[in-house]
Amino acid sequence: MMKMKKVCLSLALLLILALSISAVVAQDEVVTLTMGSWRTEDIEQWDAIIAAFNEEFPNIQVNFEPTLNTEYDSSLLVALQGGGGPDLVTCRPFDISLALYEQGYLTDVSDTPGLENFGDVARSGWIADDGTIYCVPMASVLHGFIYSVDMFNENGWEVPATVDEFTALLETIDAAGITPLAMGTRDGWTNWTMGFHSNAPNWYMGEAGRQALLAGDAAITDAMFVEPMEFVLSWAPYLPDGFEAISYADTQQLFPLGLAAIFPAGSWEIPIFEANADFELGAFKPPVPEAGQECFVTDHVDIGLGMNANTEHPEAVMTFLEWVAGPEFAERYTNLQPGFFSLSDYEIDITNPLAQEMASWRQECSTTIRLEAQYLSRGEISPRLEAWRLFPAAFAGEVTVEEMAAELQTYLWYPDGE
Repeated sequence: MMKMKKVCLSLALLLILALSISAVVAQDEVVTLTMGSWRTEDIEQWDAIIAAFNEEFPNIQVNFEPTLNTEYDSSLLVALQGGGGPDLVTCRPFDISLALYEQGYLTDVSDTPGLENFGDVARSGWIADDGTIYCVPMASVLHGFIYSVDMFNENGWEVPATVDEFTALLETIDAAGITPLAMGTRDGWTNWTMGFHSNAPNWYMGEAGRQALLAGDAAITDAMFVEPMEFVLSWAPYLPDGFEAISYADTQQLFPLGLAAIFPAGSWEIPIFEANADFELGAFKPPVPEAGQECFVTDHVDIGLGMNANTEHPEAVMTFLEWVAGPEFAERYTNLQPGFFSLSDYEIDITNPLAQEMASWRQECSTTIRLEAQYLSRGEISPRLEAWRLFPAAFAGEVTVEEMAAELQTYLWYPDGE
C-alpha cells in the first residue's frame, strides 16, 4: 500500500510538473495580430509604437498592414463579411464604424481600462446610441491656417485675429504679387473641410450652434451658417490663378515650394510640410468675426481602434487596446505623428513646435467637431458629399450661397424625418 501511495504521489508530481511546463510554454507562445489602417504613410511611426509595446508585451506581435485610403473602407468591409479582416481595426469616426458595429463586425470595448480618461467629445466618434463604445479613441486633428513665417517676417505681415484683419492681409499679400492662399476647387472637400469647417464655428459658436442644428432648433439656412460660407467664397480673388483646375495634391506641392503665403490647413499637414518646405512654418487660428469675441476651433475626432469580432486572439487584442488607452501610447503617438493629438485627458509633453502651437488653441478657445459629422449624415444622401459638390459650383457662380444652404438643409437626417 505504501508503495502504491508513492507511485500515485510521483504521478501527481509529474502531472503538476507537466502542467507547469505547459503553462510556461503558453506564456512564451507568440501571438501575431494584424492591424488595418487607411494611413499608408504611418508605417515607420507604427513600427516605433509597436516596438515600445513589445518592451512590455514581447509575446504579442502586431503587424501594421495599411490599405490605400481610397480603398480601405470597401476592402475592410469585404474582408469582414467573409469572416476575416485584421484583428485590430482602425476606426473612422461616426457612421462608417457605427455601421460595422451594428452589423456585428466590431466588439464592445466599453470596459477597456483607461477609457475613463477620455471625455464625452472624445468618445462621441465611437459610441452607439445605447452608449456602447466600440472603438478606443486615439486621435483628433485641429483646423486652422499654416503659413510661411519667413515670408511674413520679410514683408512685415502680422498674423490676423479678426475677419477684417484676415481680409486686409490677403489684400496686402496679393498686392505684393504673391498668391495669398494655397487652395483650389477641383477637390471640393478642401473648400468644405479646410474652409467652412475650420472657420464656421466662430459664427455659430461651436457646440452651441451644432447642438441647435442637431435639435432642429436651427437650420443651415440661418445666418450663422450662411455667413461663414460667404466668408470662404470671398477668398476667390486670393486663390491661385486657374484655381478651378487646382487639386488638393497640387496645393500640397505649391505651398512648400513657397508659391503661396498661407495654406488653409488641417494639422495633419504638419509632417508633410516640414519634410518638404525649406522655410519656417507657423500656424494661426481661424479669425473671429468681431474683435474680442470668444474663439472656437474644430478639434475633430478622427481615428480610433477597435477589435474585429472575428479575431482568434481576443485577449491579445484587448491587451493592446488597453495599452492604447494608456498614457504611454498617448504621448508616443502624439509625438511620432505631429498633428494628430491624443483624445485623452493625460498631460502630454508635445515636442514638435508647430504641433505645440496648434495644440495650445485648445486652451485659448472652445472646441467642437465638424458640423454634420454626428447623426445628421445618416440619410440616403450625404450632406458632406453634396457640400463637396456645391462649394466648387458656388465658387464658379453656378449656385448662390442661399441655394447651397437650402439644398444642404434637405440632406440633413433627423430621427423624425423632419
